[in-house]
Amino acid sequence: MRRNNSERGQILIIIVLSIVGLAGMVGLVVDGGNAFLDRRNAQNAADSAVLASALARVRGDPDWTGAAMASAAQNGYNNDGVNNTVVLYSPPSNGPYTGDVDYIQVTITSHVPTYFARVIGRNELTNIVEATARTKMPEIKELLNGSAIISLAPTSDCNNKRSFWVHGEATLDVSGGGVFINSNNKTCALFQNGSGSIRLENGYFIDVVGGASIQKPTLLTPGVTVGAAPIGYPPPFFMPEFGCGDKIAQVSEDGSSMSSGNWGDEFPPDGVTHLDSGIYCLDDGMDIKNDLEGSNVVFKVNDGEIRFGSNVKIVLDAPNTGENAGLLIYVPMENHNKVVLNGGSGSSIKGTILAPGSPVIFKGMDSGSGFHSQIIGYTIEADGSSNMRIVYDDAQNYDSLTMPEVQFSE
Repeated sequence: MRRNNSERGQILIIIVLSIVGLAGMVGLVVDGGNAFLDRRNAQNAADSAVLASALARVRGDPDWTGAAMASAAQNGYNNDGVNNTVVLYSPPSNGPYTGDVDYIQVTITSHVPTYFARVIGRNELTNIVEATARTKMPEIKELLNGSAIISLAPTSDCNNKRSFWVHGEATLDVSGGGVFINSNNKTCALFQNGSGSIRLENGYFIDVVGGASIQKPTLLTPGVTVGAAPIGYPPPFFMPEFGCGDKIAQVSEDGSSMSSGNWGDEFPPDGVTHLDSGIYCLDDGMDIKNDLEGSNVVFKVNDGEIRFGSNVKIVLDAPNTGENAGLLIYVPMENHNKVVLNGGSGSSIKGTILAPGSPVIFKGMDSGSGFHSQIIGYTIEADGSSNMRIVYDDAQNYDSLTMPEVQFSE
């Protein structure tokens, strides 16, 4: 049967429309795929650019905008104004951090040329991506948010490597700050047994990253909070940097007092009951067996144990001014020897005891004054039978420069 001209015209229209539809579907697959790939690449470039900018800013590079642009260009987005534009905002121009100068935002707009989609009038597709990072500049502040007693160990067990253990008849009577336990052990980051107790005043808490094994919950006041945010190890602040140079400590002619400086033997020497002000750099530990007093003193214990004897009067206080203000004892991280704290009824200790790599053991302190200290150790143990008073006051303790931080937000 012969088709007339009108039927042949209808078939032609159908074929043309089919071709257009097929081109549209091919365009959706091919051009859409290209746009999707470009979006992923642009997002990676924005992420890299904002981190490069944030790192440059915390390192003190004044051209942190240039760092973002250079990073974006290395990843294929050169801010040519035609194919793509790269814009940096600080503070961000939109989103939850708008107006906050601690944040940097990078936005990349990319134009992707089409091939098949041109049939339906789309010559290009546009992607807009953004990334945000937070920069926290270094600042001088109290160590680790001002907790009074801190166990830094990031991991521990329930046997021989306990991160925070209070037992026997020991009582830690803490005011002015809380207790922080950094171990992520889910069972016994804090381990309490016997009649060991912790009593906090003024609304402070016992914060534990992991879990707690508590034999007598009523002995922990006001209770324990688990699931706290961990801190890194080594801790995120700059350790003290000081020494004694070539100065050698000297004992007075009558043997009762001592000047500051380097000392490689048993410290303090027999008979010394008074320490002159200054820095003492000790290479063989510190073992206080008799009464000892010293004002405006700092001890850097490079090697050996620290032991405060019981039933002796120990009166020591840190400097009030200078770069070591508030620092009484510093045990560098490479010294992993014990720090054993004790003292008689007339004892008074003022200043930070910073021993980030050492086990710190409270054995007693019968004094009503106690420790006016922030006490930081790798692990903490409280033993003995006395009530050990710890009073934290930032004005009497050491502040340090915090580490700069970069935090990727989006």
